[in-house]
Amino acid sequence: MSLLLLGVALVAAAVILLVLVLALGVGTSGPTGVARSLALIEGTVGQDGVPRSELAARDRLVEPVLDATRRLALRLSPSGAEERLARSLDRAGNPSPWTVDRIMGTKGACLLLGAAFGLLWGGLSLTGLVLCIALAAAFFFLPDLLLYNVALRRQERTSKDLADTLDVLTVCVEAGQGFDSALLRVARTSDGPMAGEFARVLSEIQLGKTRGEAFSAMGERMSLPEVRNFVSAVVQADRLGIPIAKVLREQTSAMRVTRRQKGEEKAQKVTVKILFPLLVCIFPALFVVIIGPGGIRMVQSLFGAGGL
Repeated sequence: MSLLLLGVALVAAAVILLVLVLALGVGTSGPTGVARSLALIEGTVGQDGVPRSELAARDRLVEPVLDATRRLALRLSPSGAEERLARSLDRAGNPSPWTVDRIMGTKGACLLLGAAFGLLWGGLSLTGLVLCIALAAAFFFLPDLLLYNVALRRQERTSKDLADTLDVLTVCVEAGQGFDSALLRVARTSDGPMAGEFARVLSEIQLGKTRGEAFSAMGERMSLPEVRNFVSAVVQADRLGIPIAKVLREQTSAMRVTRRQKGEEKAQKVTVKILFPLLVCIFPALFVVIIGPGGIRMVQSLFGAGGL
């Protein structure tokens, strides 16, 4: 029975891992053969209008499995889970392999994988049932944790690069360029989260949004207080007609003060953080080296005196 459970769990794990690997983009992503010819003629090709043999391997094998696991994850998730994932993807910068549907499908696949590992580890018993539920829940929320980690790292990078990016924007505006042209210059020449956000702002303006609406949407996507202060200043300057160059200069100075204060705050925390490694790792070794020989001599003297 244990060998049978082991085999079933390994097969399930192999299938789910194959689905996850192919979901990240392994394999051909576009149509081939007749489907490619139809795509060149008509522009778009639906899966229902193309023979199944002409579809890519991912569309024939992986997509149905991901669709089933996505429906499973939706049933187990609270209402509004897709909107919450969309906001998390915005904070993480919308990584290219990931979409809301793909993350939901991955969550369902991880749920099944965790349940399989729980049964493999604990077997058909009460312990195995508890492990199955615990690992299934942990694996189910693993994509959310990874997405949160990506968003957190992006925020840290934004906090470091914001002052330099605003410096370039200020120089472009003071050199005579328009604000939109300066945003385009920064988006093309800079590398970082703010460059991508500026490019998205310009795209939304071209699609019909006002400058204030586009920057307000950027402030909602970026949860950093510095970015929100910058967005508020730009929106108010746009509404009140204040020269944008002066606003950018003041915002850049404020960003540099904020970055210096954050550096000083981290430096003050070092003395507290280093206390625990000292107490746990370094002080015991020092006590052994310094007090150890004296302790050994005291024990030898006491035992020697007792023997006399």
